[in-house]
Amino acid sequence: MKYGNSILQHGRFNNRIYIMTLAENDLPGIIGFADDLAKRENYTKIFGKVPASSADMFASAGYVVEASIPSFFQGKEEAVFMAKYFDPERRKTANATELTEIRAAALEHTGRKERGSLPNGFTLRPARTEDTEKLADLFRKVFPTYPFPISDPEYIRTNMQDNVRYFLIKEGDKIAAASSCEVDKESLTAEMTDFAVDPHYRGRSFAGILLEEMEKTMRREGIITAYTIARSASLPMNAVFAGAGYRFGGMLPNNTNISGSIESMNTWYKKL
Repeated sequence: MKYGNSILQHGRFNNRIYIMTLAENDLPGIIGFADDLAKRENYTKIFGKVPASSADMFASAGYVVEASIPSFFQGKEEAVFMAKYFDPERRKTANATELTEIRAAALEHTGRKERGSLPNGFTLRPARTEDTEKLADLFRKVFPTYPFPISDPEYIRTNMQDNVRYFLIKEGDKIAAASSCEVDKESLTAEMTDFAVDPHYRGRSFAGILLEEMEKTMRREGIITAYTIARSASLPMNAVFAGAGYRFGGMLPNNTNISGSIESMNTWYKKL
């Protein structure tokens, strides 16, 4: 949904509001609007990606900083991920020790990127509209739940026409793995997301191969910063980003309904 020129996503599935893009001229009104919406719908969390220059305004309204990405907006201004909780239980991370250990293990991969290569018989290319049905099938197979409706071919088609680039690794007609870049030409950033590898093809470094290809494409398009919001509980995915030179930006507690439940998410970022 939109508030002025800002974009928000909300729903009971994630039980939250996400301020995805914030237009400066929508302040301070958007803060009260989000509060009213959360109370009306009984959401337990609001979080948003906002410029550091707006952080004090959100802090005054009860928000806390959970993560940050330096030089996010056009390579100049820091982005901060800020959250406000309407239920204190949602802020508590029951598996905090486990998530800390996973993050530490992932960070051990920093600077140790494994150079993967496609096996014979596999190809990597950008996705096309005729791929959307099979893409949706893969996402449905890999993710029991997901914060956005990526198992809907029409949703994927709409994204392709907008600001999302999908990439595929295929063996013949079968999609073995996929991922996407959500491009923001205004901030010159790209979110590296939607990584899905068919269980039959795991253990071949396909996520890292896709990430490297997406980075090359984004550099050609003039994107300055790449980032991701990855499942805190997934050592393989966090290790892929740490190994590719991404830096840890912070954790978003109990943030996203993915793989069957609401999970905490890690932010990672890299200057391209």
